[in-house]
Amino acid sequence: MMLEEAVSAADCVALQLANDADRYAALGHHLRGASFHNAVTVARGSSDHASSYLAYLIMARMGRLVTSLPMSLVTLYKAPLQASGTLAISISQSGQSPDVVEPIRYFRQGGATTVALVNDIDSPLARAAEWALPLRAGKEHSVAATKSFITSLTAGARLVAEWQQDAELKDGLAALPDALRQAARTDWSAALEVLAPARNIMVVGRGISFPIALEAALKFKETSALQAEAFSGAEIKHGPMALIDEGYPLLIFATRGPAQAGLVALADEMRGRGARVLLAAPADIASRDLDLPVSTCADLDPIVAINAFYVMAAHLSKARGLDPDKPRHLNKVTKTH
Repeated sequence: MMLEEAVSAADCVALQLANDADRYAALGHHLRGASFHNAVTVARGSSDHASSYLAYLIMARMGRLVTSLPMSLVTLYKAPLQASGTLAISISQSGQSPDVVEPIRYFRQGGATTVALVNDIDSPLARAAEWALPLRAGKEHSVAATKSFITSLTAGARLVAEWQQDAELKDGLAALPDALRQAARTDWSAALEVLAPARNIMVVGRGISFPIALEAALKFKETSALQAEAFSGAEIKHGPMALIDEGYPLLIFATRGPAQAGLVALADEMRGRGARVLLAAPADIASRDLDLPVSTCADLDPIVAINAFYVMAAHLSKARGLDPDKPRHLNKVTKTH
């Protein structure tokens, strides 16, 4: 199911893009006229990684600071947070977890603009938010989120595209389904030889690619029982490099943009230190180990990159003797407080 759902992501994105255009346009108009300067995101797990991607877009393009809310400040500590003049965005597949719903309800009652990007549009989260927009990923059966994560990234990019009224980003979104179909066909089988026997791995990104490094590390743990840690390429030399020894595996996502050159240089340096590097980069990077598909807009490249990864991850799980659809100790919907 994980593989099937990852491959179906392109169709899910096409369905999302074909719907709710007026609602996104209205939200964009509202955001352009609002007086807030800062924003918070409210999410857990894969949805929190999607929120990090959205935060990069908002900060880089709109100049607003974005904070990932520690939900316990609301649910446990009952902190007197000032909600007025804030944009609060939650991303969720199920929209069921109390520690996601309660903060959105708190911020809305306090005068914030509240947005829920949620797959279940009839969920408590959707009802709690002022603006609820469906991901339109359909029912996701695999415990490991794939198509719902990709539609979450897409929904975040749509929000920013309408807020900014950016034609290039809008055109890139329109072409995204085709880019995702290509991504699902990308051959990452070279990674299986390195990762099937591995006991641990570092996953590296930087800037807008860091959220997908976080997501890839989570999926390694979930579906392959592989101890994986995600790091920014800027953090490797601050301590994590002490772990690097002969044959240590690294997966590096070098998507296009200002951080790419540094990540490619990092891959060369880590090879020199004996690491088993898997550099995922576009076709114009000669030193790449894995082909990284691209979109027509560089800020959307992480969306197609993670789809190529998901297909490989489903095959890796089976190569390690596991079932990607039945991760140990995990359930599809997790409710925390």
